[in-house]
Amino acid sequence: MTSIGRVAMISLHTSPLDQPGTGDAGGMNVYVIELARRLARRGVEVDVFTRATTSALPPTVVAGDGVQVHHVAAGPYEGLAKEELPGQLCTFAREVLRAEASQPLGHYDAVHSHYWLSGQVGALARDRWGVPLIHSMHTMAKVKNAALADGDTPEPDGRIIGEEQVVEAADMLIANTDIEARQLVDLYDADPARVEVVHPGVDLEVFRPHARAATRRALGLPEDGHVLLFAGRLQPLKAPDVLLRAVAVMLAETPGLRSRLVVPVVGGPSGSGLEHPESLAELAAELGVADVVRFVPPVEQAELAQWCSAADLVAVPSYNESFGLVAAEAQATGTPVVAAAVGGLPTVVSDGVSGLLVDTHDPRDWAGALRRLISDDDLRERLSTGAYEHAAEFSWERTAEATLDVYEAARRPAAVPA
Repeated sequence: MTSIGRVAMISLHTSPLDQPGTGDAGGMNVYVIELARRLARRGVEVDVFTRATTSALPPTVVAGDGVQVHHVAAGPYEGLAKEELPGQLCTFAREVLRAEASQPLGHYDAVHSHYWLSGQVGALARDRWGVPLIHSMHTMAKVKNAALADGDTPEPDGRIIGEEQVVEAADMLIANTDIEARQLVDLYDADPARVEVVHPGVDLEVFRPHARAATRRALGLPEDGHVLLFAGRLQPLKAPDVLLRAVAVMLAETPGLRSRLVVPVVGGPSGSGLEHPESLAELAAELGVADVVRFVPPVEQAELAQWCSAADLVAVPSYNESFGLVAAEAQATGTPVVAAAVGGLPTVVSDGVSGLLVDTHDPRDWAGALRRLISDDDLRERLSTGAYEHAAEFSWERTAEATLDVYEAARRPAAVPA
């Protein structure tokens, strides 16, 4: 039985209600809402505070039994880039503190912040409310800058300093994987005793195998085609260009593939990709693969599960991922994943068991891995079975249980900084 009755979650720069796959909405959005709902099922009430991005949003939205999302007015509703949000931290923090001040003393038992901007607000709330701060980084500037994609913009020093401050302030830090935990200690001098590894989960009721032939028909895909899927935000960090370049190599070496190859790209521009939203389509034309690439706007989770089920494989060529939620979700549908061997992806994808890991971002290496999988039916079938079994290890129920344990540990006096 947990002693945690109510948690304030802070997700300043992106709302858990936003559509993943475009803008700043991605795996973190899914993480926050799924974790909140699973905590609520265990009797923990969750209030999520996020910045309002339109005046049409109601102040509070009930996102499930025991879960409320509060839209905080801080700065202009639209047109404010993530890089400009530090200027709104004081306003956002003031409104969060004001919301709590209208409640009885001791309203919250813990604060859980997501991403460094939220951590800055969380540290202030922790000091004001006298409750522990638990922080999830999700991504880290030092890690991103060490493996920067071509054409991507380095994270500024202000973010690095802000992250260091949050790491120092937090009572407990939640890392997605062992690799992220080591990065927190090695790059940010985090106290190992205050770092706990909790894997994100997958909604195994939504992401499950679908009948492939029927699903392909419903999505307008050829039943006998080779379907190579990319799903995620279209930005250099996610490296969808690597997949397109690999496809160009495959078609140059095996022109006969063209009649059967389909490459759906499901998602919308994000991050530095917003500067040139048409750049990926232009690249497809330049490479001569526009006829096999199909651009699909971001879709709801249930439809994403269908796209994953319909694919022969899902490609995750990112330059860095703290976990790689799309890879886990794809595997839960029984679809193997070809992923870059970076960040948390080697944890999510078991090489040779649930998919294939590629050590480089060289399109020729990627072409070899993709060709190997679509040309070997036995291998693909074996990896499909392995993908489904491996994904079963990741569930939001397990994530919620482990996160509650971290909350409890943070409430112990020994966990609170002097």
